[in-house]
Amino acid sequence: MIYLRKLVSGYEDLVKAGVRLKCQRSALFRANGLDKNEKVDLINPSEIFVLQGLNRGISLYEEEKARYEEEFSKMRRKHKMIQNLCTVMGIGEIGAVKIAAIVVDPRRFPTKGHFLSYCGLVKLSKISGGKSYGKKNPQYNRTMKSVFKTAAFAALSSDSFNHFFSYYENGIKKKGLSNFNARHALARRIATICWGVLKTGKKVDLERLKCNSTIEKMDLKDFNL
Repeated sequence: MIYLRKLVSGYEDLVKAGVRLKCQRSALFRANGLDKNEKVDLINPSEIFVLQGLNRGISLYEEEKARYEEEFSKMRRKHKMIQNLCTVMGIGEIGAVKIAAIVVDPRRFPTKGHFLSYCGLVKLSKISGGKSYGKKNPQYNRTMKSVFKTAAFAALSSDSFNHFFSYYENGIKKKGLSNFNARHALARRIATICWGVLKTGKKVDLERLKCNSTIEKMDLKDFNL
């Protein structure tokens, strides 16, 4: 797990550096009123020099990213935890590796609420003297929040009909949620399913995941135990 955590840390640093290079390249084209996809050469010699360096950096970034992803595939074949997480719709190989590397041991979280709070998917009530003073964001792991928010988008963009999409639609039609809040509720549901997968150590049985007419709490009865 130490190797896995360092691998994920290095991958995230690499992606940040690669995104920065691509943004710089796009800014260089926009400064000349061009789209980055247009096949038009720059005229200014200094900009051409800078562009050549950025292109080389992006090319190296893509090669290194592919090397990391190949290593992630090896880790998937090696770790059952990652294999189980990949059975959850919306959770890809990279997302599964990140979850496994960060969580390590699901017993760190005694309840679903603790896990969702760590993922930044719920807010904490501020109560003092029996009086509520609103809600606040907990101290959460940004990588975990990103994984589950991305998983919600991936599940909704799937070509095949799935119970996650039905869950999202029910949140809008039955509960009157906005698109953002319904998608956020879906992210919580995916996170809860992943927490159950980690707790049980078994793959999720998608046939047993029932999408009810309302947004409701999940429990381990949704898993094939």
